Amino acid sequence: MVSQKRANRELKMPKVTDADRPFGMQLVARVLGLVMRLLFNVKLVKGKENVPATGAYILAGNHVTYLDAIATAYVTFFKLKRGPHFLAKGPLFNVPLLGPMLRGVGQIPVYRNGRVNAEPMDAAKHFLEAGRVITIFPEGTLTRDPEGWPMKGRPGAVRLALETDVPIIPLGQWGTEVVMPTYGKKFLPQPWHACRFIIGKEINLDKYRGRKLSNAELIETTDVVMQEILKLTAEVRGEPVPKLLYDPRAEGQPTTGNFKKGSKK
Repeated sequence: MVSQKRANRELKMPKVTDADRPFGMQLVARVLGLVMRLLFNVKLVKGKENVPATGAYILAGNHVTYLDAIATAYVTFFKLKRGPHFLAKGPLFNVPLLGPMLRGVGQIPVYRNGRVNAEPMDAAKHFLEAGRVITIFPEGTLTRDPEGWPMKGRPGAVRLALETDVPIIPLGQWGTEVVMPTYGKKFLPQPWHACRFIIGKEINLDKYRGRKLSNAELIETTDVVMQEILKLTAEVRGEPVPKLLYDPRAEGQPTTGNFKKGSKK
């Protein structure tokens, strides 16, 4: 487990490369892709036509298990033919070998423990300004919903989209929980099982663009994004859309860390 002191260490931000999918990213993607196929399969059910072939955008999806990032990266790299750049929790970047590899392929560390994330947000803006793809789980952590549905999100993705004037595109995914339960750390390899993805159309945020939003408006806009992700998740699950987004605060749960252990990170 990463110590508190180590988790708070200053984190170096990645640099934007000339290529959308540089050689190092291609090498890592192909190795991880082979490993992933031993665990589960990935299927993009529909929505590829909703994503620009070039140019910057933010891909925002639901977060069910620790495998979501690798599955979403697989879809972005192999199905959409774009280089994925995630905002990932900072302690991962302090792990020997893993940290330099993540940074080397353009992944962006995010501070935990309430620290202001100005540097990571600036790094994400630089990638978007260079026409890259940023992938975000707006919930900020694994869902707390007992049934695995998306919960209320945080405003980082919306703020980033509005400040850079780039599209924000929602996705819903379901299936990694069969291979690794939410908050679980043990794999149950099922290479025949498919994690299914549906990508939605760009979310219209025109009424919020070009002006400074109040905190209430940021929450409202974030709910708009999460509702679209909720609808796509219901579609890919083949179930009715829940009436409300799960709110961990209303349930007295912490909004970061493994709440099942009662810990905060």
